[in-house]
Amino acid sequence: METLTPTRITTPTAVPTMSSTPGRRAVGVLRIAASAVLIAALTTQIIDLIANHALVPREYFAYFTIESSFFNIVVLAIGGVLSLKHRFDPTGFTMVRIAIVTYAIVTGAVYNLLLRGGPPGDYVGPQWPNEVMHVWIPLFILLDWLLAPGRPAIRWSALWLIVSYPVVWAAATLVRGAITGWYPYPFLEPDGAAGYLGVFEYIAGLSLFIVALGIAGIALSRRRKP
Repeated sequence: METLTPTRITTPTAVPTMSSTPGRRAVGVLRIAASAVLIAALTTQIIDLIANHALVPREYFAYFTIESSFFNIVVLAIGGVLSLKHRFDPTGFTMVRIAIVTYAIVTGAVYNLLLRGGPPGDYVGPQWPNEVMHVWIPLFILLDWLLAPGRPAIRWSALWLIVSYPVVWAAATLVRGAITGWYPYPFLEPDGAAGYLGVFEYIAGLSLFIVALGIAGIALSRRRKP
Protein backbone atom coordinates (compact mmCIF):
# COMPACT_ATOMS: atom_id res chain seq x y z
CA MET A 1 0.00 0.00 0.00
CA GLU A 2 1.46 3.34 -1.06
CA THR A 3 2.09 5.76 1.78
CA LEU A 4 1.35 9.39 1.41
CA THR A 5 4.01 11.86 2.52
CA PRO A 6 2.88 15.21 3.79
CA THR A 7 3.33 17.99 1.28
CA ARG A 8 5.49 20.86 2.39
CA ILE A 9 3.64 24.14 2.05
CA THR A 10 5.77 27.18 1.30
CA THR A 11 4.64 30.73 1.53
CA PRO A 12 5.44 33.06 -1.39
CA THR A 13 8.22 35.54 -0.97
CA ALA A 14 6.88 38.86 0.21
CA VAL A 15 6.70 41.44 -2.54
CA PRO A 16 8.41 44.65 -1.44
CA THR A 17 5.99 47.49 -1.05
CA MET A 18 6.46 50.99 -2.44
CA SER A 19 6.11 52.57 0.98
CA SER A 20 8.89 54.67 2.39
CA THR A 21 12.00 53.31 4.06
CA PRO A 22 13.73 54.53 7.24
CA GLY A 23 16.40 56.24 5.15
CA ARG A 24 13.80 57.98 3.00
CA ARG A 25 11.87 59.11 6.06
CA ALA A 26 15.04 60.59 7.55
CA VAL A 27 15.60 62.48 4.28
CA GLY A 28 12.00 63.68 4.42
CA VAL A 29 12.48 65.15 7.88
CA LEU A 30 15.68 66.91 6.77
CA ARG A 31 14.00 68.35 3.67
CA ILE A 32 11.08 69.74 5.66
CA ALA A 33 13.49 71.15 8.25
CA ALA A 34 15.53 72.84 5.51
CA SER A 35 12.36 74.32 4.04
CA ALA A 36 11.40 75.67 7.49
CA VAL A 37 14.87 77.19 8.02
CA LEU A 38 14.65 78.92 4.64
CA ILE A 39 11.19 80.27 5.50
CA ALA A 40 12.61 81.63 8.76
CA ALA A 41 15.52 83.28 6.93
CA LEU A 42 13.30 84.97 4.35
CA THR A 43 10.76 86.04 6.97
CA THR A 44 13.47 87.48 9.20
CA GLN A 45 15.02 89.42 6.35
CA ILE A 46 11.71 90.81 5.09
CA ILE A 47 10.53 91.84 8.57
CA ASP A 48 13.89 93.48 9.30
CA LEU A 49 13.79 95.43 6.04
CA ILE A 50 10.23 96.58 6.71
CA ALA A 51 11.09 97.61 10.26
CA ASN A 52 13.97 99.72 8.99
CA HIS A 53 12.03 101.20 6.05
CA ALA A 54 14.45 99.54 3.63
CA LEU A 55 12.16 97.15 1.74
CA VAL A 56 11.49 98.00 -1.90
CA PRO A 57 9.28 95.09 -3.02
CA ARG A 58 9.74 95.57 -6.77
CA GLU A 59 13.50 95.30 -6.25
CA TYR A 60 13.73 92.77 -3.41
CA PHE A 61 11.56 90.19 -5.14
CA ALA A 62 13.43 90.67 -8.42
CA TYR A 63 16.64 89.07 -7.12
CA PHE A 64 17.42 85.63 -8.52
CA THR A 65 18.31 84.48 -5.00
CA ILE A 66 14.95 85.48 -3.56
CA GLU A 67 12.89 84.01 -6.38
CA SER A 68 14.84 80.74 -6.38
CA SER A 69 14.52 80.61 -2.58
CA PHE A 70 10.75 80.52 -2.90
CA PHE A 71 11.14 77.66 -5.39
CA ASN A 72 13.42 75.90 -2.90
CA ILE A 73 10.86 76.23 -0.09
CA VAL A 74 8.12 74.62 -2.16
CA VAL A 75 10.26 71.85 -3.67
CA LEU A 76 11.92 70.95 -0.36
CA ALA A 77 8.54 70.80 1.42
CA ILE A 78 6.95 68.65 -1.29
CA GLY A 79 10.04 66.46 -1.46
CA GLY A 80 9.90 66.00 2.29
CA VAL A 81 6.29 64.83 2.20
CA LEU A 82 7.03 62.47 -0.71
CA SER A 83 10.00 61.00 1.15
CA LEU A 84 7.88 60.34 4.23
CA LYS A 85 5.27 58.45 2.18
CA HIS A 86 6.96 56.84 -0.82
CA ARG A 87 10.10 54.92 -1.62
CA PHE A 88 10.76 56.81 -4.86
CA ASP A 89 10.20 60.37 -6.03
CA PRO A 90 8.03 60.87 -9.14
CA THR A 91 9.93 61.50 -12.36
CA GLY A 92 8.20 64.84 -13.01
CA PHE A 93 9.06 66.09 -9.55
CA THR A 94 12.67 64.98 -9.99
CA MET A 95 12.90 67.02 -13.21
CA VAL A 96 11.85 70.10 -11.25
CA ARG A 97 14.26 69.13 -8.48
CA ILE A 98 17.32 69.01 -10.77
CA ALA A 99 16.38 72.51 -11.92
CA ILE A 100 16.51 73.91 -8.38
CA VAL A 101 19.76 72.02 -7.78
CA THR A 102 21.40 73.93 -10.62
CA TYR A 103 19.91 77.24 -9.45
CA ALA A 104 21.12 76.63 -5.89
CA ILE A 105 24.67 75.89 -7.04
CA VAL A 106 24.71 78.98 -9.28
CA THR A 107 23.34 81.12 -6.43
CA GLY A 108 26.04 79.93 -4.05
CA ALA A 109 28.83 80.23 -6.62
CA VAL A 110 27.88 83.73 -7.82
CA TYR A 111 27.47 85.08 -4.29
CA ASN A 112 30.66 83.62 -2.87
CA LEU A 113 32.86 84.26 -5.93
CA LEU A 114 31.52 87.55 -7.29
CA LEU A 115 29.45 89.32 -4.64
CA ARG A 116 30.78 88.43 -1.20
CA GLY A 117 32.81 91.27 0.26
CA GLY A 118 31.45 93.81 -2.19
CA PRO A 119 30.31 97.29 -1.20
CA PRO A 120 27.27 97.15 1.10
CA GLY A 121 23.96 98.65 0.10
CA ASP A 122 22.11 101.47 1.78
CA TYR A 123 21.10 99.20 4.66
CA VAL A 124 22.91 96.19 6.13
CA GLY A 125 20.71 93.93 8.23
CA PRO A 126 21.31 90.57 9.94
CA GLN A 127 23.69 88.44 7.91
CA TRP A 128 22.54 84.94 8.88
CA PRO A 129 19.63 84.95 6.39
CA ASN A 130 22.12 85.68 3.59
CA GLU A 131 24.33 82.83 4.73
CA VAL A 132 21.34 80.47 4.82
CA MET A 133 20.18 81.43 1.31
CA HIS A 134 23.62 81.59 -0.32
CA VAL A 135 25.62 78.92 1.50
CA TRP A 136 23.80 76.42 3.68
CA ILE A 137 20.64 75.76 1.65
CA PRO A 138 22.57 75.43 -1.65
CA LEU A 139 24.96 73.03 0.07
CA PHE A 140 22.06 71.00 1.49
CA ILE A 141 20.27 70.86 -1.88
CA LEU A 142 23.46 69.64 -3.59
CA LEU A 143 24.11 66.94 -0.98
CA ASP A 144 20.45 65.93 -1.11
CA TRP A 145 20.75 65.34 -4.86
CA LEU A 146 24.00 63.43 -4.52
CA LEU A 147 23.20 61.27 -1.51
CA ALA A 148 19.45 60.94 -0.90
CA PRO A 149 17.83 57.64 -1.96
CA GLY A 150 14.75 57.32 -4.14
CA ARG A 151 15.85 59.40 -7.13
CA PRO A 152 14.61 58.03 -10.48
CA ALA A 153 16.35 58.48 -13.82
CA ILE A 154 15.18 61.55 -15.74
CA ARG A 155 15.14 62.33 -19.45
CA TRP A 156 17.64 64.58 -21.20
CA SER A 157 14.74 66.81 -22.20
CA ALA A 158 14.84 68.12 -18.61
CA LEU A 159 17.62 70.44 -19.82
CA TRP A 160 14.96 72.65 -21.42
CA LEU A 161 13.23 73.00 -18.06
CA ILE A 162 16.51 73.80 -16.33
CA VAL A 163 17.54 76.66 -18.64
CA SER A 164 14.09 78.15 -19.27
CA TYR A 165 13.71 80.08 -16.01
CA PRO A 166 17.22 81.66 -15.95
CA VAL A 167 16.82 82.77 -19.58
CA VAL A 168 13.44 84.37 -18.90
CA TRP A 169 14.73 85.96 -15.69
CA ALA A 170 17.81 87.44 -17.41
CA ALA A 171 15.78 88.81 -20.32
CA ALA A 172 13.18 90.38 -18.01
CA THR A 173 15.91 91.83 -15.79
CA LEU A 174 17.70 93.51 -18.70
CA VAL A 175 14.48 94.94 -20.09
CA ARG A 176 13.42 96.27 -16.68
CA GLY A 177 16.91 97.68 -16.09
CA ALA A 178 16.90 99.50 -19.40
CA ILE A 179 13.60 101.13 -18.39
CA THR A 180 14.23 101.86 -14.70
CA GLY A 181 18.04 102.03 -14.53
CA TRP A 182 18.14 99.48 -11.68
CA TYR A 183 19.87 96.10 -11.92
CA PRO A 184 19.93 93.54 -9.10
CA TYR A 185 23.59 92.56 -9.60
CA PRO A 186 26.64 94.63 -10.60
CA PHE A 187 27.71 92.28 -13.41
CA LEU A 188 24.38 92.95 -15.18
CA GLU A 189 24.90 96.71 -15.30
CA PRO A 190 25.86 97.85 -18.84
CA ASP A 191 27.48 101.06 -17.58
CA GLY A 192 30.90 99.47 -17.18
CA ALA A 193 33.82 99.68 -19.60
CA ALA A 194 32.69 96.58 -21.52
CA GLY A 195 29.08 97.77 -21.78
CA TYR A 196 26.47 95.29 -22.93
CA LEU A 197 29.19 93.06 -24.35
CA GLY A 198 30.50 92.43 -20.85
CA VAL A 199 26.96 91.77 -19.59
CA PHE A 200 26.34 89.22 -22.33
CA GLU A 201 29.67 87.55 -21.61
CA TYR A 202 28.62 87.07 -17.98
CA ILE A 203 25.21 85.76 -19.06
CA ALA A 204 26.78 83.39 -21.60
CA GLY A 205 29.22 82.07 -19.02
CA LEU A 206 26.52 81.50 -16.42
CA SER A 207 24.29 79.87 -19.04
CA LEU A 208 27.04 77.42 -19.98
CA PHE A 209 27.63 76.75 -16.29
CA ILE A 210 23.93 75.99 -15.78
CA VAL A 211 23.84 73.68 -18.81
CA ALA A 212 26.95 71.85 -17.58
CA LEU A 213 25.41 71.41 -14.13
CA GLY A 214 22.19 70.16 -15.69
CA ILE A 215 24.03 67.63 -17.86
CA ALA A 216 26.00 66.39 -14.86
CA GLY A 217 22.88 66.09 -12.70
CA ILE A 218 20.87 64.25 -15.35
CA ALA A 219 23.78 61.93 -16.10
CA LEU A 220 24.08 61.11 -12.41
CA SER A 221 20.37 60.25 -12.23
CA ARG A 222 20.72 57.92 -15.24
CA ARG A 223 23.77 56.08 -13.94
CA ARG A 224 22.95 52.45 -13.36
CA LYS A 225 23.42 51.39 -9.76
CA PRO A 226 25.09 48.04 -9.09
